[in-house]
Order: sequence, then C-alpha cells, then structure tokens
Amino acid sequence: MSKILLVEDNEMNRDMLSRRLERKGFEVVIAVDGQAGVDMAASAGPDIILMDLSLPVIDGWEATRRIKADDATRNIPVIALTAHAMAGDEEKAREAGCDDYDTKPVNLNRLLEKIGKFLGSSAA
Repeated sequence: MSKILLVEDNEMNRDMLSRRLERKGFEVVIAVDGQAGVDMAASAGPDIILMDLSLPVIDGWEATRRIKADDATRNIPVIALTAHAMAGDEEKAREAGCDDYDTKPVNLNRLLEKIGKFLGSSAA
C-alpha cells in the first residue's frame, strides 16, 4: 500500500480528499501546515506528497523547497495542489521543486493518473 502525505490546511478539502484516496487503497497521513508537511516528509516516509500551496506557518512553495533541499526527502515526488490557478503558478511550483501540478477542486481521476505516473499503475 502506497503512503500519501496530504499537506492541506482546509479541513473540508482534507477530509474529502483523504477519504477518497483511502477508498482507492492508499494510506493517507496528514499535515495541516507547511512546516508540519516538511517534518512529516522526513518522519512519515511517504511515497508521494500532495502539497497545497496556500498554507499557514510556511507556504507550500517554501515547504517544497525545504523538502527538495534535504537529502532524506528530495526524491519524494511532490504534486502541488491549488485553487488559485493563476498564470505562472505552475511554473512557480515547478521552480520550487514540485514534480507536477494540479488544480482544485480536485478531479480525482486526473489526480490518480498523476499519482500513478510517479508510483506505477498498481500504486494503491
């Protein structure tokens, strides 16, 4: 079973997405701010990280930069998730180290395809 670290501060988004991913067979661990996401990337051993970009404490861009700067976590794929899909945001996310980018509201099938790209088709 693949483990997903979901870094999301919005309780409704977090609960909805984590339940949907768990139904697909993933183990989901949750961080509610950017610093907790950085800490859990190192301690929880996720196979992939879904990173909201608008987070308290440190934002998703900075959290991703810190994850990618650490030898212990740099190889964990990070998919940025954002409701604020402004021109240039995808490039900014990739420059911060995100491996892929998706928008909210989450299209589960599209997100699962992106997760599968990093973890293999039998990811769950």
